[in-house]
Amino acid sequence: MSIATVAAQQSAAQTSGSTSSTSSTSSTSSSQNALSSLSGNFQDFLGMLMTQLQNQDPTSPMDSNSFTSELVQFSSVEQQINTNSSLTQLISLTQSGEMLQSSSMVGRTVQVTSDHMPVQGGSGSLNFTATTAGTAEITISTDAGTKLADTTISTTAGSNTWTWNGKDTAGNTVPDGSYKVVVTGASATGAAAALPFTVSGKVTGVLKNGTTLDLQLGAQTADFSTVQSVSN
Repeated sequence: MSIATVAAQQSAAQTSGSTSSTSSTSSTSSSQNALSSLSGNFQDFLGMLMTQLQNQDPTSPMDSNSFTSELVQFSSVEQQINTNSSLTQLISLTQSGEMLQSSSMVGRTVQVTSDHMPVQGGSGSLNFTATTAGTAEITISTDAGTKLADTTISTTAGSNTWTWNGKDTAGNTVPDGSYKVVVTGASATGAAAALPFTVSGKVTGVLKNGTTLDLQLGAQTADFSTVQSVSN
């Protein structure tokens, strides 16, 4: 294996670490370390090359094409490191811009796809679609499986909205939080089936979660990609 190939593998390994970092400072440092390592390997390569040239057989000189090929490998790795470093900085700037734009969502009401309902100010709301008119059963429980509310409501074919007053089956008001919801109704064949639904909540904050953005709906967190509608 050539000196250039070894250098390329070592430098590329360090560079890959920089692209996965979420901090522009750490990624820049990793790129600088990779470039420093590449520079050291290049000096070793030149030293060995000079030794080979000084001790080569005059009647059978070494092929200059192999030297050129290895020099090209070093140049390619250097370009890759610089490109990855610039890409990481671009991603960081893009995420910062998205965070700034998303902050305008705070205070607005959104509908998101989730199996949990945010209860804010003592109430929560959801919207579901029924294939036919009839009834639907809505069950609300804690993540531990404790049932808090269970009600059956009349539905119309199409979109239906239901608001929970935040009271459990004993009439006690539950604290604001995030509660699991199941909506069951009649399918197109008439059999009982889970109905698709969205939940509503007011955006109270925006969080950066790795490379994605999450919305805070009080105690509940929702991926930005689950937002179905936004209203004032």
